[in-house]
Amino acid sequence: MKTRQLGTGGPTVGAIGLGCMSFAGFFGGTDEDTSLACLDAALAAGITFWDTSNIYGMGVSERVIGTYLAAKAPDIVLATKVGIVAGPPRRFDNSEDHIRAELDKSLKNLNRDFVDLYYIHRREADRPVEAVAETMAKLIDEGLIGGYGLSEVAPATLRRAHAVHPCRAVQNEYSLWSRQPELGMIQACAELGVAFVPFSPLARGMLADVPVDPSRMDDADWRRHGPRFTEPNFGYNRAAIDGFRDFAQQRGWTTSAAALAWVLDRGPHLIPIPGTRTATHLSDWAQADAIVLTDEDRRIIARLLPPGFAHGDRYSDAQMVGVERYC
Repeated sequence: MKTRQLGTGGPTVGAIGLGCMSFAGFFGGTDEDTSLACLDAALAAGITFWDTSNIYGMGVSERVIGTYLAAKAPDIVLATKVGIVAGPPRRFDNSEDHIRAELDKSLKNLNRDFVDLYYIHRREADRPVEAVAETMAKLIDEGLIGGYGLSEVAPATLRRAHAVHPCRAVQNEYSLWSRQPELGMIQACAELGVAFVPFSPLARGMLADVPVDPSRMDDADWRRHGPRFTEPNFGYNRAAIDGFRDFAQQRGWTTSAAALAWVLDRGPHLIPIPGTRTATHLSDWAQADAIVLTDEDRRIIARLLPPGFAHGDRYSDAQMVGVERYC
């Protein structure tokens, strides 16, 4: 796999990473053996940047990765997150005491004494981000983390934090159907030398050869409450994406590989982290970095799925809490 740098001064990683949220069952049932096999497949494909969070299954995802790391000691770059407190009620805590306590738990789960990238999963609105950056800088100086990142933030927040201590990565949702980062974040990251890490680059399963079917989703699948997956929005969205699916098939690409190739084409500092819990699904897009889009490809994609084509917001009002909106 081709490689990219994870921010100025950061490590070199595979151009495509792996999001490990689904190891915790957010999109349906899973088991440890299936997740471990997925990690085997990722490593074999050159996917060396793995992303998780303390909140994914309240440590389940981290522990699966920790089991793998303890058994095989692969040469990978690992990211985890902190800042969301499940509750009830759900809230956000970016205090130094909370960050340190949760990092200690994450390191134990991951069977590591160091994490390469540590994200603030959601910003605590009433706490100055400058103070949070100072906390992360201390952890870097103490050798506990290699760098820090921010998730679901606005460009202004990135600039404020970066001025205190250089930020390594920003992780926001970005795909053909979620385009807000084009309105400042991708540009700010390029200017500052910060990696931009798109999560859900495959539109939560919509950008696949066989699109998801909300009527068949597990009761625990949180997409069931997403505006884009409820009617009439879902029908409109599927009809639009069907055209893109036909385009990818005509090119001899899987739909998911074509969608990832489009994300990679948006800039050399983008490192998408598609999520899956199975080696089979991973194989559909693991070679997307080999696709080179032509100007004609770009024109067709822009016609089929223009910015703003999606019907419905990407989150429900309840799911949107904590996400910084900036336009």
